[in-house]
Amino acid sequence: MRTVIAIALGAALGAGGLAPAQHEKHGDAAKVESLLVQDISERIDGKEARVSVLEVSYGPGGFTPPHRHPGAVFGHVLEGELEAQLEGQPLRKLEAGDTFYEPTMALHSVSRNPSKTANTRLLAVILHPRDAKELVILEEPRR
Repeated sequence: MRTVIAIALGAALGAGGLAPAQHEKHGDAAKVESLLVQDISERIDGKEARVSVLEVSYGPGGFTPPHRHPGAVFGHVLEGELEAQLEGQPLRKLEAGDTFYEPTMALHSVSRNPSKTANTRLLAVILHPRDAKELVILEEPRR
């Protein structure tokens, strides 16, 4: 059975206790579904590691606020289009079938569905330390 957890804008996806098939809501119409959380034998910077496989769905105009991840992200756009920008890099437009990589703790300043009518879905695989408190670390607004 799938458990739905609604979270207000500004909340973050927890790494520790999130079981497969749970949902989190980020931004306007963005939803994250955990498909797999698995401890792995490999180590990251000497720390015990975990892999998290997530499906991220954006409704028309959906987005996630600026954020970082505690591990490397490998992504694949399953459906629709995605506009994405990492700190210091140009805005990228990705389409279904495109893949991407985000280094550990890189600022993901833009992540949105540019369409006003179609959905966007992507698969994200995050390799991160087991002791990571959050998979999505929201960027504090600049004052």
